[in-house]
Amino acid sequence: MSLADDLAAASATLPVRLAQQKDGSLEGEAVLAERKAFLSRKKLTYKCKARVDDAARVVRFWEILVEKGSGVSSGMDDMSPGFGFKAGTYRTGGKERSGSIEETSRLFGQDYSYQWDYAAVRTALQGVATAAGYGWETVLNPKSV
Repeated sequence: MSLADDLAAASATLPVRLAQQKDGSLEGEAVLAERKAFLSRKKLTYKCKARVDDAARVVRFWEILVEKGSGVSSGMDDMSPGFGFKAGTYRTGGKERSGSIEETSRLFGQDYSYQWDYAAVRTALQGVATAAGYGWETVLNPKSV
């Protein structure tokens, strides 16, 4: 079994599942939180991309956390009618970000909450690559993968 297959298998236990692409890379995407209300919508998505370079014996990895919102707001900030709390703690070390984000909110009588550890996917996949004797390189641009 190749390292790309091992990385895809390791992602089965994570919130994001990596799938083999036509160009040989592995890509994954997971919706972490989605909130729909009358005339508004917010969505938090995690995306990542990895490529195994057998010649250099290195895995290149890219990841991003994207928050998108659309619609009409009637609250005092960008939230719809209701209230909420968002807390995030993180630290950056070069190109990598680690920490967590947590949000709890109440909107139209429904509770929404999520927690996300920034480094969970990266750490798990890096462990698989290191165990196989491959190096790890985090890149800033998805085209560099």
